[in-house]
Amino acid sequence: MRIALTGVSGFIGSYIARRLSALGHQVTGLVRETSVRDHVEPFVDRFVVGNQDDESAWPAFLDGADCVVHNSYDFGRGDTDYQLRSGLLGSIRLLHASAPRRFVFMSTIAVHHDMRPRWEGVIDEDHPLRPGSTYGAIKASVEAHLWAAHYSDGREACALRPCGVYGIDRRLERSNGHPILASIAAGKAFRRAGGGKFVHVEDVAEATVAAVTRDDTVGRAFNLVDCYARWSDWARMAAEVLGVEADIDASSPAQARNRFDVAATRAIGVGLDRGLDGIRRHLADLAAEMGLTSM
Repeated sequence: MRIALTGVSGFIGSYIARRLSALGHQVTGLVRETSVRDHVEPFVDRFVVGNQDDESAWPAFLDGADCVVHNSYDFGRGDTDYQLRSGLLGSIRLLHASAPRRFVFMSTIAVHHDMRPRWEGVIDEDHPLRPGSTYGAIKASVEAHLWAAHYSDGREACALRPCGVYGIDRRLERSNGHPILASIAAGKAFRRAGGGKFVHVEDVAEATVAAVTRDDTVGRAFNLVDCYARWSDWARMAAEVLGVEADIDASSPAQARNRFDVAATRAIGVGLDRGLDGIRRHLADLAAEMGLTSM
C-alpha cells in the first residue's frame, strides 16, 4: 500500500514511517520547506513540500495513496488563531479532500479532561470528549468530523489517542526524560510534582499500522496508554540508571485517579505492557545517547 503521512519528519511520524517501510509499504511524506529529513529518507520514497493546511500540496501528496495518516500538528508557538486555521480547519479540509481513502487521525488522550463519575475511574473509548485545552478541543472537533464522514459517507476512518509519548527523538533534548536525566546528573534536587500517562513511540507506530491495515479498526477510536508514572518515578529511575543518590520529592500520589481501558487496543495487537520497566529501559538508552554513564 501507499500511505500518505503528514508529520513524517517529526518524532512520532518518523517511527511510523520506519515501521510502515519495514512492512513493505510505500510512504509519501508531507514536510515543510525547513524540515530536516535525512533521518527518514530511507523510509520515505517520495517527499512533498508543504504545510499540513497547504491545499496546493495535496494533489501531489495524495497521488496514488491508498490511505492517509494525519499525524502532524503545529502549535504555531502558542498562536490560537493559527492552530484553529491549521489544526482544525486544515485537518477537516484534508479529510474531505482525501476522500474516499481510508483516513487515520492521530488524536490525543487530551480529548479527555473532565471524567464523568459513572465511568467509575475506568475510561474507555465511549466516554464523552470533554477536553480542557485548545489542543484537546481541536483534536476532539476533528474527531467529530471524522465520525461524520464515516457515518454519512461510509468513510473508512480511525482515531488513535496517544498520551505522553516517550522514546528517543532525533533531537535528544526533546526526548521525554532528557531534562530529568540532566538534572539528576548535575546533582540537583528534584521537586516536580504530579505525573502522567505514558506510551512508547513504537507502540504508537504499531497501532498506526493496525489502523492502516485492519478492517476491524474502521469507525473506532483507540486509547494508547501504557502506564501511569509520577515525575518522581522518572527521577528515581534516572538516578538508578546513573548509579547516584538523589534528593527526590516523592510525595505525589502513587496512583492516578482515573485510568484508561486499553482492551480494544490490545485486541488489535498492540501490547501496551512495557510499564515502568519500559520507561527505565528508555532512560538507560537515553542516558547512553546523552553520554551519561553510571557515576
